[in-house]
Amino acid sequence: MPTAILTGPPVPGSSLEGDLRSLGFDVRTAAGAAEAETLLAGVPGEDRVALVDTRFVGHVHALRLGLTDPRFPLSAIPGAVTAQRSGRQALTRAMARENSASGQRAGNGTLVEGLPDRVTAALDTDVHRPELGSLVAAVPADPQARNEARQAVAAVDEEAVRLRSAVKARDGFFTTFCVSPYSRHLARWCARRGLTPNQVTTASLLTALIAAGCAATGTRAGYVAAGVLLLASFVLDCADGQLARYSLQYSTLGAWLDATFDRAKEYAFYAGLALGAARDGDDVWALALGAIILQSCRHVIDFSFAEGRAGSAGGPAAALSGRLDRVGWTVWVRRMIVLPIGERWALIAVLTAVTTPRLTFWVLLAGCAFAAAYTTAGRVLRSVRRPATDGDGDGAARAARALADLADGGPLSALAHRFRARGGVAAAALGAVLVTGSALVWGAGWQTVLAALAYVICSAAAVGRPLTGRLDWLVPPLFRAAEYGTVLVLAADAEVNGALPAAYGLVSAVAYHHYDTVYRIRGDAGAPPRALVRAIGGHEGRTLAVAVLAAVLTASGFTVALTALAVAVALVVLAESIRFWVAAHQGGAPAVHDEGEPA
Repeated sequence: MPTAILTGPPVPGSSLEGDLRSLGFDVRTAAGAAEAETLLAGVPGEDRVALVDTRFVGHVHALRLGLTDPRFPLSAIPGAVTAQRSGRQALTRAMARENSASGQRAGNGTLVEGLPDRVTAALDTDVHRPELGSLVAAVPADPQARNEARQAVAAVDEEAVRLRSAVKARDGFFTTFCVSPYSRHLARWCARRGLTPNQVTTASLLTALIAAGCAATGTRAGYVAAGVLLLASFVLDCADGQLARYSLQYSTLGAWLDATFDRAKEYAFYAGLALGAARDGDDVWALALGAIILQSCRHVIDFSFAEGRAGSAGGPAAALSGRLDRVGWTVWVRRMIVLPIGERWALIAVLTAVTTPRLTFWVLLAGCAFAAAYTTAGRVLRSVRRPATDGDGDGAARAARALADLADGGPLSALAHRFRARGGVAAAALGAVLVTGSALVWGAGWQTVLAALAYVICSAAAVGRPLTGRLDWLVPPLFRAAEYGTVLVLAADAEVNGALPAAYGLVSAVAYHHYDTVYRIRGDAGAPPRALVRAIGGHEGRTLAVAVLAAVLTASGFTVALTALAVAVALVVLAESIRFWVAAHQGGAPAVHDEGEPA
């Protein structure tokens, strides 16, 4: 149980102790600095502890933001400081230094006044200071200042501020104006009934799966129901994050579930549309697979660009973006045309309800292709204007490691390193063109197998040196496009029932592994273990295996092989991923919450 240590003499009429108890704190009082230090030492090391000045006046939500956010080891607001397990040693050291420097000892209440703020100033590490906005958090020095602070508290609608802050600061047009105005009230309703963000996330997944089932019926009524349920799923998807912000219920496991379920919902819905179309005699599995390939490649471009720190430089593209930001309406237009998850799901839901699966996929592919071209072109322009990093420094080394991990190279790539080629993005592009081009031109055959072998060599060359060049952030997306595209082309070339659905399953399983890698890197948890990457072959090993299987097996045999490979990869990566994230959550890993670009 978290503990709050009130420092200083009690203030008549103060509601501070009750406010802290309402936030879940066990409240103790220290009359002097030495007693406060003793009480601090007596709190179990795994528990959160806070030092709070008894003179504090402010909103309860200001205390909540300052003292209960699980994402930060140390956090402070005026008159209060808190530490989680990972920040306890720093807080203890700061308390000891402050007491030693001031010569304060137990017994005199005046000596303890202002202790939390002095301890905060003595901390020798970073301290999170939440943005309070119009919320009040003050330590009045006299009765008049105290009365003024109380009037300031009464003048602000605390609940309205809390509800507004539950909405993500940067989001898409559809989410901001069509969903968040009411989904935040749903989030508050859930909070008041004790529901957790993870429960809302799960409800969103189940709703989307039901929507996929409705789409799979292939009837107009089923399509309409699917569109409505998909929008309902998205409302719940917004509400889970808003609930987390409203009640500060952030967790490592919750962030992973939220991100993972988004992909599962989208892929399941595409599969439902494909099954529904098949009931009407229309085979759109290739379009469904193309949709998840394009979307996955778009995301890995986002991730790689961010990890490669390629956007730190200026240049004409950045300057133009800055000028456009000063024209308000252009901000919303640019957010809409990149088809973030809100706009994308709204588009899919409406088209599903009123058109056919084939038209839905074609419009989705066209929109995503335009969005990918728009964002990638801008990032390339920014990247070519910056100098290549020299590989020195912790930032450059971290970026290079992250890109190498995102590349997902397996044992064949490691063996090919002995060729000592150093090709970077050019080698990755050459390999991608060779293997996908051969699959398109020759289909299943020895030519594509040779091209896949060349792809292995090019893949090794691409990562033969640290990925610190201007455009090296393109290496992982090129690998994704080559692997997924080859599977799609060879499955389509088989021209038998079941080949494309099997390929869909394989790409979905591999894409899950790649997304999982991203989420681990973003959570500072490192990449998946090398043993896992080796067990599933790496991107080049899987590409070569699919090419060989297509060449040596009959079309029906190739379908069975793709299905078996999809099941094997899914079982291995899911087992390791679930084990890792559950263990991280149970082990008290720092909570994370992504407030970046809408997915």
